[in-house]
Amino acid sequence: MKLAALAKALPGARLRPHVKAHKCTALARRQAALGHRSFTCATAREMEGMAAAGLGEDLLLANEVLDARRLGRLDARVTVAVDSEETVGAAAEGGVREVVVDVNVGLPRCGCAPEAAGRIADLARGRGLRVRGVMGYEGHCMIVPDREKRRLATAEAMEKLLRAHEAVGGEVVSAGGTGTWDLNELATEIQAGSYALMDTAYAKLELPFERALFVQATVISVSEAYAVADCGLKSLGMDHGNPAIDGAAVWFCSDEHLTFAPQQRLRVGERIRVWPAHVDPTVAYHERMHLARGEDVVETWPVDLRGW
Repeated sequence: MKLAALAKALPGARLRPHVKAHKCTALARRQAALGHRSFTCATAREMEGMAAAGLGEDLLLANEVLDARRLGRLDARVTVAVDSEETVGAAAEGGVREVVVDVNVGLPRCGCAPEAAGRIADLARGRGLRVRGVMGYEGHCMIVPDREKRRLATAEAMEKLLRAHEAVGGEVVSAGGTGTWDLNELATEIQAGSYALMDTAYAKLELPFERALFVQATVISVSEAYAVADCGLKSLGMDHGNPAIDGAAVWFCSDEHLTFAPQQRLRVGERIRVWPAHVDPTVAYHERMHLARGEDVVETWPVDLRGW
């Protein structure tokens, strides 16, 4: 499944693509061309870059900030997640006009307790902010291997979010991701991001998305039982485990080296494709992505939303 196929499954505002996965306005423009005019961001830098690229029709910073002045100055529609009196105050004082209440639906990260969501919404309205609705990220469900268990965990998380939404009001119930895009039927918009490039952690779930992003490395040493490539911890997101190499077993990664056992003996100087286990941090390590057709590079896209 490519970008167009998910755009057909989740048309228009039903999908709010998360740019943290690819950090690339060139790719975001292609998502916008398919009808997605609203986007999710994780950092102020991403918000600024999207606005500067003319993609600021509806930007959600799905994160709490304590200094929103940069966001309040953007020539864009800006919505910020809030989960406390402090983050509500930061949004109001920074000139942000719209917020969503971030609710903890089971992932121990940001978000208020569901029963506190109404109070946070009241605080926001009391500061003159428009409360668009709620958001909650069921990240603890995303890579649960068993589909039925993943569905049940998602339903449990969304029950908490809908309970909070009853107290908050607003038109937006924002949630979901690549691992639950077709299981989360209760959210009004799905914040999927990794689907655009994919990685080996999501590939294990047999989702209908194609792996598109690899790091091209060079074999720099060959021994009897293994080979070494010039690609390591400083090139790959490793929090979801080792990367993969087609036709080889990866042993381990060190700072600048990847040690693997190929099924067929390789030569020094050969190029290999290294498929990351987690695409988001992998992309953030690199300045550009090269689009290839076969072995030919046909276009280069800057990873222009990097940085904080």
